[in-house]
Amino acid sequence: MTGVPASAAGGSSGAPGAPGSAATPGAARDSGSHGSGAQDERPVRGGKIAAAAVNQASLWNVANLLTMLRLLLVPGFVALMLAGGGYDPAWRSLAWAAFAIAMITDLFDGHLARTYNLVTDFGKIADPIADKAIMGAALICLSGLGDLPWWVTIVILAREVGITLMRFVVIRYGVIPASRGGKLKTLTQGVAVGMYVLALTGWLATARFWVMAAAVVLTVVTGLDYVRQAIVLRRQGIAERAAVSEETEA
Repeated sequence: MTGVPASAAGGSSGAPGAPGSAATPGAARDSGSHGSGAQDERPVRGGKIAAAAVNQASLWNVANLLTMLRLLLVPGFVALMLAGGGYDPAWRSLAWAAFAIAMITDLFDGHLARTYNLVTDFGKIADPIADKAIMGAALICLSGLGDLPWWVTIVILAREVGITLMRFVVIRYGVIPASRGGKLKTLTQGVAVGMYVLALTGWLATARFWVMAAAVVLTVVTGLDYVRQAIVLRRQGIAERAAVSEETEA
């Protein structure tokens, strides 16, 4: 639609008897060769508007929709987790299903965004928030119900929030990529929390303790590794800026 007014304006300016039809031959030649300033500017403005419309529409891509779904699952998960006093096996099973769906969408939305070039500013901000929200809600509910020690919840959440904030602080120097250890940590956390959400007994209840212990160890170890990477990245960034500044002054 943005190209129509430009075309109409071009057509009317050359029409006999229309206002402005007594243009100079030079202007007529410019109009015919698409060299006039007005005609050059209008398609550019239209192009920017069209590009903005595409970017706005891309907000509703499948990756972002999965992230939104995960955000919507958080209050639903909490309601299911606390229903029936928080200890009803049936409600806990439904809560586990909601948690499992959230974890599965977490695996797919980032992959889809990178593979099909669906990365948006909304996704960059909302995706980590959704991840922390569902995991934090599960841990807090479990500790509130007495199923999980509070120190475990505090250690995991402090690490997750701290590393996320640290990434934003050092992003001026570069991006800290997700490591294999970090991905293994996320998987182990999801399995451990999912096992605690279910009302397990017997050897499964014992097994979930050890899975959670492994998750806590991976949480701390990978967190320290990310801190090390951030320090190295910051030092490299400062050194590179200093070198560029010296070259500029020279």
